[in-house]
Amino acid sequence: MRFKGNDLLHGPTVDVMRVPLAGRSFETYGEDPFLAAVLAPEWIKGAQSQGVIANVKHFLMNHQEGQIGLPPAASLIGDRHLVDAIADERTVRELYLPPFEAAVKTGGAGSVMCAYNSVNGAPACSNRHLLQDILRDEWQFDGFVVSDYFLALRNTTDSANNGADIEMPVAQFYAPLLLQLAVIGGQVPEAVIDTRVGNTLRTLFRFGFFDRAAFPSDDALLDQSAHAVVARENLEEGIVLLRNTGVLPISPNVKSIAVIGSVAETYVNGGGSSNVTPFAFKKPLQALIDRAGPGTSVRYDDGSNSTSAAAAAAAAEIAIVFVRDTATEGGDKYCLGLDCSALPYLPSATPQDDLIRAVAAANPRTVVVIENSSPVLTPWRESVAALLAAWYPGQEAGPAIARVLFGDVDASGRLPVSFMAAEGDTPFAGNVQQYPGFGIGPVQYSEGLFTGYRWHDRNNIAPAYPFGHGLSYTQFRYSDLRISATEIRATVTNIGGRSGIDVPQLYIGFPQTSAAVPQPVRQLKGFKRLTLAPGQAATVRFPLDTRSLSYWDVTGNNWKTDSGCYAISVGASSRDLPLTGTLAVNRRC
Repeated sequence: MRFKGNDLLHGPTVDVMRVPLAGRSFETYGEDPFLAAVLAPEWIKGAQSQGVIANVKHFLMNHQEGQIGLPPAASLIGDRHLVDAIADERTVRELYLPPFEAAVKTGGAGSVMCAYNSVNGAPACSNRHLLQDILRDEWQFDGFVVSDYFLALRNTTDSANNGADIEMPVAQFYAPLLLQLAVIGGQVPEAVIDTRVGNTLRTLFRFGFFDRAAFPSDDALLDQSAHAVVARENLEEGIVLLRNTGVLPISPNVKSIAVIGSVAETYVNGGGSSNVTPFAFKKPLQALIDRAGPGTSVRYDDGSNSTSAAAAAAAAEIAIVFVRDTATEGGDKYCLGLDCSALPYLPSATPQDDLIRAVAAANPRTVVVIENSSPVLTPWRESVAALLAAWYPGQEAGPAIARVLFGDVDASGRLPVSFMAAEGDTPFAGNVQQYPGFGIGPVQYSEGLFTGYRWHDRNNIAPAYPFGHGLSYTQFRYSDLRISATEIRATVTNIGGRSGIDVPQLYIGFPQTSAAVPQPVRQLKGFKRLTLAPGQAATVRFPLDTRSLSYWDVTGNNWKTDSGCYAISVGASSRDLPLTGTLAVNRRC
């Protein structure tokens, strides 16, 4: 970003994914606030250590683009500019504020972006409860607040008086004449202008803006080779192996591979905010040819004809099908299927589910690689031998995917979202008030805390693949759970035949002390990433603090820990928890 001439970087996006259809889900850290609150501060500290100001976004509850989109500008129903997110204070505090709080308190973010939407009746960029009461007074944020681009501010006086420091990308409501008239007319005190300017200048001084020459915009300064390595490693660690019946990693004995689907030769990304052009793109097809070597035949079929694709698959030892979903800023997907974009009137010319079924019927050793923005439906999953989620993989898609498929690196990604088994397995199915709303105005967050895996657990819904899930090319055993008031410990042992990476996870179920204060069955409260050699064991420690056992008490307007028995679970996903126990708080259990 420095060598692109930028002092400020609009990221990270820490909006917790409420709606799996949301068009910008690919920007987020997924559906869990604890996950985002752990990862975002490290991102911020990394960026700001290089002199680039992080602009954490979108504050707050920017959870949808809207339906029937005109990407990237707007949508006809439930547009992000026009919706009013209506949620109780507990839901706001427990689900949607924690990543921003961590970004400010732990990450030291220099700036915060206020969102397009309204929250509980007030536009986010003039919402005094959010921008002043919480961000400034409670969290002691001393950076500047930047508006989202174009029309996030709704007027001059409310925005200035309630906390927005900078209007982006050009001055409309903050045009000098309008601000001058507001001050002269007594609508905006001069002291407020001093505060807005002071917040901006103080932050720029903090980051040395006035102590150096402007950052140059010069691509020649970029070490493209080094960046390519980082991009490849990030993707390798993020690819999730959802299913594997033993066909992966691909054996050196395999001498014929069919690669099917035009996605194997396509740069896949999201529209709008992630629509970037890389310096170079390494296609999966070519990477697989290179990795397989001259002794293995790799035959390609673009997948436009299922019969032809099935014939190619039948003639090979292994078939690898590449598919994708389509997501974009400015419009949400209209369903969770692979072929559902923000434009339902422009369906895919080649139904990808049918292609997968045809190939799997022709070759039982079929591997599916999805390049996806968010959770997608996988109705054919039991008929394929292996399934990987590669997300929107970036410029190093080919080498990273090939290295994971051939086992040059372990499959080590874990799901930050739940993959639903059916379209209706969300809190919003059939409830227009909850999503996307009636055109403009209120969207009711009446599901409260119960989104993602919390919703599935509460309603006994079996996901296709649960939050936290991800397979390795080795096996791990969990043992020796130890529980104390300050720490949860467990032992993880690699019982397989090769080195591998595991991500043990801690979940805590709070006691249900009152029907008026419903508690999720379990909540993520810790995770660690371990690399273990065959036979190696490690003790993983999950520290506990007061927030680990606290919920937002709306009566006391503060965090509260109830006395009672807290259910402790440790395992490999939200539905794979072999170690269980109880933590007693101020009572015997």
